Amino acid sequence: MSTQSAAPTGKSGTTVAPKAAPTKASPTKAAAKMHRRSRSGCFTCRLRRKKCDEGKNQCKACKHLGLKCEYKRPIWWSNNEQRKQQKETIKNIIKRTKLTEKTSQIGTSCAETPPGLSHSLPTSATYSEATARTRAPSIESQHSPSYDFTQPLAHDYYDYHPHIASPPYDTNAHYQPFPSTPYEVDIKTERQMFVNDIPTRRDSTISTFSTYQPPPPQPTLPSFPEDDWINENIYNTGDMFSGEEGLDLDFFDFSHGQPQASQQALIQVDDCDRPLLDHFIDNVLRLIFPILEVNQHGSARSEVILPALESNRCYLHCCLSVSAIHLKSTRGLQGEQIDNDILRHRCATITELCGALNNDSNHLQILEATLGMIFFQCSVGRPSDALPDVPWHAHFEAATSLVRKLELPHAMVHGNDARMHPPFNMTLASWIDILGATMLGRSPQFADTYREKNQSGSTSGLCELMGCEDSMMYLISEIACLDALKSANGINDMQVCQLIGSLGKSLDTTEVPPESLTWPYSSTGAIRPRQLSRNMTAIFRVAARIYLCSLVPHASKDDPTMQALIERFTTTLLLVPHGPDGFDRSIVWPLLIAGSQSTARSIFRQALAGRIASLGEHAEFGSFGRMVRLLQEVWCQSDEADQAGSGQNVHWRDVMQQKGWDFLLI
Repeated sequence: MSTQSAAPTGKSGTTVAPKAAPTKASPTKAAAKMHRRSRSGCFTCRLRRKKCDEGKNQCKACKHLGLKCEYKRPIWWSNNEQRKQQKETIKNIIKRTKLTEKTSQIGTSCAETPPGLSHSLPTSATYSEATARTRAPSIESQHSPSYDFTQPLAHDYYDYHPHIASPPYDTNAHYQPFPSTPYEVDIKTERQMFVNDIPTRRDSTISTFSTYQPPPPQPTLPSFPEDDWINENIYNTGDMFSGEEGLDLDFFDFSHGQPQASQQALIQVDDCDRPLLDHFIDNVLRLIFPILEVNQHGSARSEVILPALESNRCYLHCCLSVSAIHLKSTRGLQGEQIDNDILRHRCATITELCGALNNDSNHLQILEATLGMIFFQCSVGRPSDALPDVPWHAHFEAATSLVRKLELPHAMVHGNDARMHPPFNMTLASWIDILGATMLGRSPQFADTYREKNQSGSTSGLCELMGCEDSMMYLISEIACLDALKSANGINDMQVCQLIGSLGKSLDTTEVPPESLTWPYSSTGAIRPRQLSRNMTAIFRVAARIYLCSLVPHASKDDPTMQALIERFTTTLLLVPHGPDGFDRSIVWPLLIAGSQSTARSIFRQALAGRIASLGEHAEFGSFGRMVRLLQEVWCQSDEADQAGSGQNVHWRDVMQQKGWDFLLI
């Protein structure tokens, strides 16, 4: 029998509907609905599309499920097929973890069930009623008429974005899948509750048991001080993926403040530009500062790029233009739309820069955007891409003026005594200044600052940002000054030879024992940032010697000393990881210097060809692609001169001038 409740009535007897209170979303609730997505979670949670608490060393989700928590971009994050394989591996691990927990919970609950409250009826013979002889199917069983066949399956829980490309776990032996999948057994259990010998309630459940057996628990042993080295070596590294002692995460003085635990970006762009912004963050950002990402994981994204995108409109237009260039070159897009996007944001960047310079305001933001226009172009585009724009060194002249106006060289020189962190923008400007000066045959703009830093033995942050030790970069600055003096005929040949000998002795003082140069990956596959820095510094050191020897009057690339240096460079090159996840794009300048002095019989050309092949299509983009194109032209002219018997040295700067190329190969 059903019952009905009487509705409230008015005086006329008609039903009165309750008035709906007007609703209005408060500003705080409206703001709370805005999606703030964190991009600094671990890659395992990002693959599973789960929220990551970004716990130090290991997040809670990965720790609970027994998964490998990786904050550094893993090797399986670049190929769609490999990501599918990794997802299946993670699903198998989660499935076994859940089965293990379920088995232990069932055993515990059965052992703790007090007797007398319920008892199991194994057969229907215990009952005399017809209903007692009928076993009701469990609602959780697929044979039950109440089973919901529309509910999502377990694997749908881990859906991912198929349009994002990424690489495999199975390339690392540490992540090989289990040899075989254990089979499962479903056991149905029915229970009947009696009160005063009267059946009152029936329960039917299905339990899934697996043949997989977890390892037996080990007895707890007392801890000893001698065992502390295990935890120190594994967990107290400061950086789990580095495999070395922890690095100073607050090394740089970022223009947007000190690093924070979590950075969530809220960047305002037009709807038509949202795909460009997403492409920049997902695909371009990781190409810009690979060494900084290794040394200080996530700082390039959370402390440099994203804060600037939020607060600096000029910087935002610069990044969107770079994103459009990368999108066009990597995906082969053609048409007016992508070209308009490139020019529209490029022109917007230059317009805002000129306006801010005329107003003489926002110097720090202008410097940030100007350095971005110069440096970001080194990571994208093909050699044939040409923008109707002023050259990079014209932009750097404006950046130099801003650096002086902000007194950043003074802060870098005098900040060491006060234990201040080097300004990030000054460090980036120094890298462009030193290597860019060799592109033009000029002295670096801040050569006096580097000379003073070298004499005091203090750091500028170049090693942490780009991988080469500061002292080596200071010496390259001195060689560039010598190159400029010689080109301007400011000194005679005798003085050139004296200065070359002095700089050669300075390079000798930076040499390290050969046994200190080893493979930068540990036995577990973790990158060791300090070892990588030592190896890259060795590469720059040999390149600096080649650069210095090329300044000797009447020097020839066929000289035995020069060819011995080329061979030494090629051998040292083996210690720098190659391929899409390697660091070839961080040693473009040394490759250019060594390649320009190599002969047709040199083993360097074969080694470079192998590294180009391992990079695949990535070898065609950015400064690396431009360097390869320049070397090909240099070799073509140089080999023709050798065949003609002229013995003429072909300088790469002369080839750039002939072709009208204005490359910044750093």
